[in-house]
Amino acid sequence: MSLQEALHWRSATKSYNGNVIEKDKIEQVLNAIRLAPSSSGLQPFKVFVITNKDLREKLQPISCQQQQIVQASHILVFAAWDEYTQERVDSFFEFSNKERNLPSEATDDYRLNLLGMLSKKTKADHFLNSSQQTYIALGFGLLAAADLKIDATPIEGFDNAAVDELLNLPEQGLKSSVMLALGYKDEDSDWWGKLKKVRRSNEELFVELH
Repeated sequence: MSLQEALHWRSATKSYNGNVIEKDKIEQVLNAIRLAPSSSGLQPFKVFVITNKDLREKLQPISCQQQQIVQASHILVFAAWDEYTQERVDSFFEFSNKERNLPSEATDDYRLNLLGMLSKKTKADHFLNSSQQTYIALGFGLLAAADLKIDATPIEGFDNAAVDELLNLPEQGLKSSVMLALGYKDEDSDWWGKLKKVRRSNEELFVELH
């Protein structure tokens, strides 16, 4: 499929058939998420890739009983940093400079300026920003899935605090932000996928300023 065909093909799947995604395909989706851009390149989140049946059965009641949680092949939980600490920022720049064969001082001006800006923000501001980065990665995952003809459902309807506790996220300095179900739809019961795709017109959605 072309990019445009993939975009028209995808829909938010409401019912899955339980078939497991091929290993090479799930790896491609995860790699697209890994390659997504993020603010200052920090990638301030982790993605929990859940296939364990017992864990998903515990996840479903705190996710508005959504059936995709237990039906899909994989559930991805995007968990963002709870704050941008100096240790986290310094660690990234140390890693980045090493990968690029740059001296540590090569990015000092940028790093220190970033830390200065972050120091003026609250912890809540930090999480808001880091959680926004997960949505960029989510979009890349959705597009990669569509390109591979893997059905997907972005999920926000869940009890964040309960999910955090279930996955022991606070101990890791993380908070859940959004989920992504991946698998293959049940063609008979996925009523949403049979409906016409509806989007606002270009004239209504886009404002061109010349």
